[in-house]
Amino acid sequence: MDFALTPIIALCLFATGTVAGFVDSIAGGGGLVALPMLLAVGMPPQMALGTNKLQGSFGTFSAALNYIQKGEVHLKEAVVGIAATFAGAATGAWTIQHMEAGFLKGLIPILLMAVLLYTLASPDFGDTQRKPKLPVPIFYTLFGLLLGFYDGFFGPGTGSFWTTGMVLFLGFSMTRAAGYTRVMNFTSNIVALSVFIALGNVIWTAGLIMAVGQIIGARTGSSLAIKNGARLIKPIFITVVFLTTARLVYQSYF
Repeated sequence: MDFALTPIIALCLFATGTVAGFVDSIAGGGGLVALPMLLAVGMPPQMALGTNKLQGSFGTFSAALNYIQKGEVHLKEAVVGIAATFAGAATGAWTIQHMEAGFLKGLIPILLMAVLLYTLASPDFGDTQRKPKLPVPIFYTLFGLLLGFYDGFFGPGTGSFWTTGMVLFLGFSMTRAAGYTRVMNFTSNIVALSVFIALGNVIWTAGLIMAVGQIIGARTGSSLAIKNGARLIKPIFITVVFLTTARLVYQSYF
């Protein structure tokens, strides 16, 4: 099926962008909602991936801006992480043009399952702010380079790894971790999007229609996350990690 932007498809894309932005602003995983729809309406895989990055970038920006405006995120504290993530994502995006990411498909579900089990086994995970276990600059340098590279190279589950790392090693609450995760996701999304644009793998009309929904959904979701904290974020986070793991297992072995 070839892609043709009809009014019905445009409405479906807008609605999908809204839902994806809502989910992604709270716990990540918006691509689980958006990408299947882009493929279902007839986009070739590379076009769907590029268009997904376009619309998702608007959502992560909208959510990150809301977290900043509400005082949950202070950009000065994240400068090292932003720089490291940018460098890592640029390297990952360049690398994926020269080799396959297949070897990660078996490893990442195992790591995500570990995240899921740890979260389920820790009833107070991310409920309150705690003392950091790593100096902030060291954490952001290591995780920024590693997860930035991973997001530019492969991607699924990046937000889950960021959130878990911030709660575990920086002692962040789930709300604060969700905010800083959106900042890092936006950084790596922009790098990956630049590559897709350079290769001509973006359908702008579809992406911008979804972007309007993303902005609405992300603003709504992040506001609810800030208001309700871990009691809202944690169950959605667990659900997103589980669904991401299930999708990767299915893609790898079935």
